[in-house]
Amino acid sequence: MTNKKIDRSAGNSIWRQIEDALSADILSGSLTHRLPNEATLAERFNVNRHTVRQAVKALVERGMVDVVHGSGTFVRDNIIDYQLGRRTRLAHSLAKSDRVGKSQVFNWAVIKGGEGSENVEIAEVLTLLDLPFDASVLAVESLDIVDGNVISVCKQYFPLPRFAGLGEIYTKTGITHLALSQFGVHSFQRRMSRVSARLPDREVAQQLAQPSTFPILYVETVYVDENQQAIEYGISQFNSAAIQIVIEPD
Repeated sequence: MTNKKIDRSAGNSIWRQIEDALSADILSGSLTHRLPNEATLAERFNVNRHTVRQAVKALVERGMVDVVHGSGTFVRDNIIDYQLGRRTRLAHSLAKSDRVGKSQVFNWAVIKGGEGSENVEIAEVLTLLDLPFDASVLAVESLDIVDGNVISVCKQYFPLPRFAGLGEIYTKTGITHLALSQFGVHSFQRRMSRVSARLPDREVAQQLAQPSTFPILYVETVYVDENQQAIEYGISQFNSAAIQIVIEPD
């Protein structure tokens, strides 16, 4: 287990540090099944039981543990394995683990590049999609919902005019690769994935129902079709308590 020393300096919440330490133990797999009781945790971190109780309550709110009255506090065994394979998407990982998932599209818009564009973000998007600086893309915003819980906030970019009308189709299907198949894309592969940990902004934290002080997994991916033409650049901001990245040879 994590043997992290508590920083008792002013302004640094002790219970939050305990929450982070226990969270790290759960995510690493060193803390499974049942948490030690309050007395044991209080002794481990050299704090009173009330402080431990605050930390455990925060873990409950994040969906990492469940309190069973009269039995103890138990680690939830429902973390999703998201395999970053060459030809897999999140939907494939969910199907493999018999989980029910769907994307809920809540906005889409056309974004234009070119001179005079005030959108700095579009320049990188166009580069990743191998598009000229004055091209346009369709930006789709959605929530990935698994078993009724939001696990990620997504933003995906698709080249135009090739995927004009995809927003409406994607909204109906709720699954990216099914929407792409309506445009003749039946085979694809992951050209690039980039994973980092960062803090979410307030809106994303609210959508994920987690504190803005808890890191998310920020996953960027570029997909190409069978002709190696870029078809999508996606950004997924995952609740890191709900998912873990698995990298395996295809």
